[in-house]
Amino acid sequence: MTGAPTITLNDGKTIPQLGFGTWQVEADIAQQSVEKALEVGYRHIDTAAIYGNEEGVGRGIAASGIPREEIFLTTKLWNDDHGAEPARKAINSSLERLGVDYVDLYLIHWPCPKNKLYVETWEALQQFHSEGLARSIGVSNFTQETLEEVIATGMTPVVNQIELHPYFSQAHMRDVNKQHTVATEAWSPLGQGGDVLENPVIKEVAQEVEATTAQVILAWHLALGNIIFPKSVTPERIEENWAARTVELNSAQISRISGLTRLDGRIGIDPVEFN
Repeated sequence: MTGAPTITLNDGKTIPQLGFGTWQVEADIAQQSVEKALEVGYRHIDTAAIYGNEEGVGRGIAASGIPREEIFLTTKLWNDDHGAEPARKAINSSLERLGVDYVDLYLIHWPCPKNKLYVETWEALQQFHSEGLARSIGVSNFTQETLEEVIATGMTPVVNQIELHPYFSQAHMRDVNKQHTVATEAWSPLGQGGDVLENPVIKEVAQEVEATTAQVILAWHLALGNIIFPKSVTPERIEENWAARTVELNSAQISRISGLTRLDGRIGIDPVEFN
């Protein structure tokens, strides 16, 4: 296997299932990290306006020498920019910082339900899509309720990017997404702080398949059909994560890892409460 496996989205576009994430990647090192990821073989880069590194990501893409059409680029609309006019300014600013004419995927970063602007914002994204500014559009951190409200406008998001890792496997939301032909993307796919990486079950499976614990977790995501984009600024780790696409787990190993999910497994903010 040379490239990453791909998933066909509900609009007919394809997305590499294993990508490179840039959350918490500082602006001044984003360029070199993205360059390294593209050199290794990644063709899917995920960033966001709030990350503060879009310019570095854009420079990394430009410096790679890889044709723009061969790279799947995602960025996201931040909470302060909900509403039609602010969203218009936000996507134009993101495109300028990234140094591109379009993004392959544009997401509403959080629904912010109390603000009650996510439907209007979704309708704005539909306009950006029709204009070619965003080849595909989707959402992030949407619950069943907020997801179904935007679907009711007549256009279904291609993805819903949610917190998802072995301690928080989100079976319900994965099912909801699937029922609506929405692909599931997983943020923090390895959990946080190394706790999941040290889990005895993960270690056992890693020994069985002769892989690292990080590779095992990423392979678990791929087997479930999740789209993932692990983040690292260490060249060796960037290569290690990329190699996870060659790790194969059997059904029993996948079930053992899925069984690690916890009621208190969430590490981020509950989307219902975050505004």
